[in-house]
Amino acid sequence: MATKETPRVVILLGSKSDLPVIEGMYGLLDRFGLTYGVEVASAHRQPDKLKRIVKASEKGGTEVFVAAAGMAAHLPGVVASLTGKPVIGVPVASGPLAGVDALLSIVQMPPGVPVATVAVGSAGARNAACLAARILALKYPEVEAAVEAYRKELARGGR
Repeated sequence: MATKETPRVVILLGSKSDLPVIEGMYGLLDRFGLTYGVEVASAHRQPDKLKRIVKASEKGGTEVFVAAAGMAAHLPGVVASLTGKPVIGVPVASGPLAGVDALLSIVQMPPGVPVATVAVGSAGARNAACLAARILALKYPEVEAAVEAYRKELARGGR
């Protein structure tokens, strides 16, 4: 994990090569006052490790999962099958279809196993941070205030 505190948000990657895609999340999560951790576990190559991470994170108090994956992009769906917590899928632009395959894979979950899906790539990762904050703002007034402050800054032309 990237933090010593219990992370409210856990970001899961199928590969270390996806790290540059999610880097834009860190500053936003910090801005919203959200602790987070980053873990790498392939849904296909390391399913037992992935299950251990999800279960340990839940037990530790994690409230939202973000899963970034490219191509077949099964990671977000597998995470959603392991937890009742909100899961946000970030499609990664990779392979010959530049992330469209990942987007379609993540968005087409079966009924009862929802994954909130954002845009492909780093813009989607930033939106995943914002969506995680909005979800947690329902419970934490300080997060709600930070989200509102950010929205006002965006309205003034900020980034």
